[in-house]
Amino acid sequence: MKQALTATYAIISYAIGFIALIYWIASTGNLLPFASIDGMPNMNTIPALIKNIALILLFGLQHSVMARKSFKKWITRVIPEYLERNTYVLSTGLVLTFLVWEWEPLGGTIWRITNESAWYYILYGLYFFGWVILFISTFLINHFDLFGLRQAYLSILGIPYEEIDFKVVSFYKYTRHPLYLGALIGIWATPSMTVTHLVYALLLTGYIYVGIFYEERDLISAFGDKYRNYIANTSKLIPIKKFLRRS
Repeated sequence: MKQALTATYAIISYAIGFIALIYWIASTGNLLPFASIDGMPNMNTIPALIKNIALILLFGLQHSVMARKSFKKWITRVIPEYLERNTYVLSTGLVLTFLVWEWEPLGGTIWRITNESAWYYILYGLYFFGWVILFISTFLINHFDLFGLRQAYLSILGIPYEEIDFKVVSFYKYTRHPLYLGALIGIWATPSMTVTHLVYALLLTGYIYVGIFYEERDLISAFGDKYRNYIANTSKLIPIKKFLRRS
């Protein structure tokens, strides 16, 4: 019974988290009429802007606070340790869906490129390229560990969980955070830059940099000089350090 409940909770959490990620990507790129951050404004500009900032803060607090060791230590007093990551993925999926669903359009257009221009296809190409980088990066880390399935699977088999060792492969040889780099490319590469999208991109970019700060602090705590040396030799986001050394 316990094993069945663990498997069910892990699969449901994964499904919600993964679907929310796809929903977020689609809404960012205006790929579906019902899933878009753009549209006709429903509120006055200032209240809408305050609401959008609050949504980003809510997502940022959930996403960063639940990833901290102190929170993990607290929550595993309430739930089994092997379900901690599943709970994080589930919470992130729900909050991300709420963010997209409640995002308020602000109106106004900064640029709009039609499909008659080559730039339309170039920008959408970059948009998809960014999300491909993000997805590939999850597998380079270990997709199933990142989304909590590995932890649940090992608990079902009765095998003790061990943290995945720090390793530098593929994209990680050039940028410390290819997952975030992919997200930033996907967020900013758009043929239709509205005021809504600009505010959305700026706020998410700000959160990503804050998230990187706390994530790297935890990684230094976990891996010490190994990660400090990695920081010294590898760019945070834009992969320029390796190429500068070669020139």
